[in-house]
Amino acid sequence: MTRRYAYALVLAACIVPRLIVVLYERGSILADNTEKSDSFATTFVHSGTYGFIPGVPSAWTQPAYSFFLIPIYWIFGRNWPSVGLWQIAVAAATALIVYETGRRFLSPRAGLVAAVVATLNPYLIWHDVHVNREIVDQLLAAGIVCLTLVAADRATRRLLGVSAALGVVLALAILGNTRLLFLPLVCGGFVLWQRRTVLAPALCIGACLVALVPWAVRNDVSVGCFTLSTDTKALWKANNANTYATLAAGKWIDDVPDLPGAPKTPEYAGAYYDAHHKLIPVDECAQQTFYRTKAIDFVVDHPGEKARLAGQAVRMFWDPRVQKTEGRPGAGGFLDRARTWVEPLYEIPLYVFAIWGLFLAPRRVSVLVLLMLGYQTVVAMGFAGDTRYRVPWDFCLALVASVAVLQLVARLTARRAPPPPRAEPET
Repeated sequence: MTRRYAYALVLAACIVPRLIVVLYERGSILADNTEKSDSFATTFVHSGTYGFIPGVPSAWTQPAYSFFLIPIYWIFGRNWPSVGLWQIAVAAATALIVYETGRRFLSPRAGLVAAVVATLNPYLIWHDVHVNREIVDQLLAAGIVCLTLVAADRATRRLLGVSAALGVVLALAILGNTRLLFLPLVCGGFVLWQRRTVLAPALCIGACLVALVPWAVRNDVSVGCFTLSTDTKALWKANNANTYATLAAGKWIDDVPDLPGAPKTPEYAGAYYDAHHKLIPVDECAQQTFYRTKAIDFVVDHPGEKARLAGQAVRMFWDPRVQKTEGRPGAGGFLDRARTWVEPLYEIPLYVFAIWGLFLAPRRVSVLVLLMLGYQTVVAMGFAGDTRYRVPWDFCLALVASVAVLQLVARLTARRAPPPPRAEPET
């Protein structure tokens, strides 16, 4: 099979179903369930301020996805065709990276199977065309896995260039999701294990730090604190006495009751400004310290409750069903039925084949897949578990599952093949 033919199959599997969803969902793509990144991008395009309110800079979100949206809104306008089509393009790029990773480190057929299986995830087909930061997360995740394997491959010639590129991609991923802050150590350790050289991991981590510093400096100058994001309230919402009961009731951490007398957040101040055109003074840096301290105090003072929360997070993270929280789009309708039945029909076989494939794939691929998914699981234990945090990394499962799928096909084909003709006895 030629690479051109494989590309055509992968792109068709990715683009066609998402185009159908875009056309079906066109009225709600920018009307329902948008997030902070959309608000930041809109404010930036209209006023040049990166924040909720014109003239009031903020660091209350991770910047990668909003900076993906900003040029789209600026050049093409804030409309459903521009968002939907550009995000489909990102999904297609992700699928091609998965194919190339499988082609190089497994086999061309395994790469094709992995890319098609990963891109046909029912959750992603719907989720990729809506406003959500995971569309960027999965592209960067695929790049991280591919570059880590390339950097760890002893056949790689330009090791330093690949290591530096890996560090930059890791930095972009962290700017899209600060939960990945310690992932460079995992990738660096993997490269060290494979290459037995300190230079490549050191360069990777160093390049990552250098790429992160400008954003931290921007926040120090514009907001007042040297940090990547001031939104530690999200950490507290995932780590307090009300979190477990809130999640067990089918709600999300955003529904956790606020602390009595807690300061108003930049997000609240932005919504108030939109409604009343009045400014509410907010100290983001003070809130960052306040909520981080509250979260740490909870973990230290209530280790048993935190252990219970960690178990709940792992269950939610690996649940093959889509989490159905209150206020979700399509509640009680077709989308809910798909969440309950369609996604598990895809996810459960993927889990089974991935576990089998871990024993068949090359050791370095299996180890890296375990490291990546293990890191995501540990982070979920510290923060919160949800379907949308796992699916950007489901392509890792598809990579090792593809090896098992091909072996199953080979076995079935061998059984169906006619027996060889019996040799005629010599006379």
